[in-house]
Amino acid sequence: MSSIQFPSTTALFTSFLALFPTLIIAVVDTAGDIPRFGLGTWLSDKRMVAHAVEYALDIGYNHIDAALVYRNEDHTGKGIAAANVAREDIWVTSKLWNEDHRADEAAAAIKKSIEDLGVGYLDLYLIHWPVAFVPGEGTKLDQDTSIFETWRTMESFVRANLTRRIGISNFAKKDVEAIMDMCTICPYAHELETHPYLQQQDFIDFHSDIGVKVIAYSPLANTNPHYDSGLQPVLEDEFWKGLAGRKNATVAQTVLAWGMQRGTVVIPKSVNENHISENLGAQEITFTDDEMRAIHDTDNKVRMNDPGKGWGVNLFADLDDPTRLEYEKNQEL
Repeated sequence: MSSIQFPSTTALFTSFLALFPTLIIAVVDTAGDIPRFGLGTWLSDKRMVAHAVEYALDIGYNHIDAALVYRNEDHTGKGIAAANVAREDIWVTSKLWNEDHRADEAAAAIKKSIEDLGVGYLDLYLIHWPVAFVPGEGTKLDQDTSIFETWRTMESFVRANLTRRIGISNFAKKDVEAIMDMCTICPYAHELETHPYLQQQDFIDFHSDIGVKVIAYSPLANTNPHYDSGLQPVLEDEFWKGLAGRKNATVAQTVLAWGMQRGTVVIPKSVNENHISENLGAQEITFTDDEMRAIHDTDNKVRMNDPGKGWGVNLFADLDDPTRLEYEKNQEL
């Protein structure tokens, strides 16, 4: 009697992948979650960022947030290489800049980020802004490249093993919904501005409902010298100073702890060793429900980072403190 020949495991897997490619991608995508605390590198001095990254990784950080347009990814990569950590033990995020939204430019951009960072692959790659520029023409808007085309390009990077996950940054709610409606590989995370002065709690909750993680950039609000909000620096705010005192913590630690308790990933930027190590203490602080409600009531709804006016783009149209273009102001007069 002849024996029955069963197909090999490899053959079965290959057939299954052909029938259900997006399902396989989704299964792979569940491995390893983004750490809730990381080091930001926006505006970090090139002369200091390598040491800051190395120091942070050596004292327990395992998440570095970078971007091509920060123009310091090569130095960030030197810090990663110098640290006593294995590649698989850290999370590295980078971002696609506006002039690289076309497919060829995007492919070159992600490969440059990977090379400069020296990491082999990214854990997360984000569309930095929902705005495309014509390559080589400054901030001239590219009317021929949609965010949908760019998202399809981003999906191809996952399939090519250039990045484990993809996501978005600085999108309005309607743009998030539009991407979610058409994606095959859907956004893993959305990096956006949120802090005590721009809490956007409804928007944060919306992401939780649709299964997209929120990464809070500028989590310490207007401590960033790039910002001129007209508000008192959050580190000098009497409410936060009082709350920090009751927690026996610094204001920075207290603000960062609030960011994590509300479900966001926080990525404070610093090149100062004391601040880098001190910020880690935020992970030990918790708040009562009454304290969380009191914090909610202090929301100023003031956005610090909005380049839309300079680009002629109405960003954040359905969110708190949207872009106010000049022609819109004139229509109100």
